[in-house]
Amino acid sequence: MSNNLTAVKHGLSAQDRQAHYGHGGAVLWMTGLSASGKSSLAMALEQALTTRGYSCYVLDGDNLRRGLNANLGFSPEDRSENIRRVGEVAALFADAGLLCISAFISPYREDRARARQACRQAFHEIHIAADLQACEARDPKGLYRKARAGELQEFTGISAPYEAPLAPELTLETARESLETSLEKLVAYTVANIPLSRNHL
Repeated sequence: MSNNLTAVKHGLSAQDRQAHYGHGGAVLWMTGLSASGKSSLAMALEQALTTRGYSCYVLDGDNLRRGLNANLGFSPEDRSENIRRVGEVAALFADAGLLCISAFISPYREDRARARQACRQAFHEIHIAADLQACEARDPKGLYRKARAGELQEFTGISAPYEAPLAPELTLETARESLETSLEKLVAYTVANIPLSRNHL
């Protein structure tokens, strides 16, 4: 990092932003295997919270790999850099006063811990805890089939590890319950932990 950089202070405080949006900024970080339901839940949660008056935005793994992280592969080093960048972007969204909903496999505990550390606002790790058998049975993109055939290298759960959270703020058993049930739990958790101020209800 250059020694010639000077941080520029914003004119708005966290309290100013909370008064504007009606809630504090936060990161809702969903982690889980491919096909566990992260993206579906994230997009559904964004809609459900917006109808309730929240200001939020989803950062999705495939979407960011098309742009911001298009130059990264799937080696352990590139995976860590992918999550490092996402963690910094999520922190900026939260610092702006928004709810940032992040949907990434993010397989390594150390990387998720670094994302939490980067966030200056509230950080909520949410484990989308479908097991490998359930995810492989779903396989909507055919990725597990390709991984089993040796066409995809470094695929999480098959040829690359997934380190499940040890103490997430919320766990959703998406192999055992419907999307609607998981979404209800997510909305209830968010409302309880990131409440809207009365004048925004």
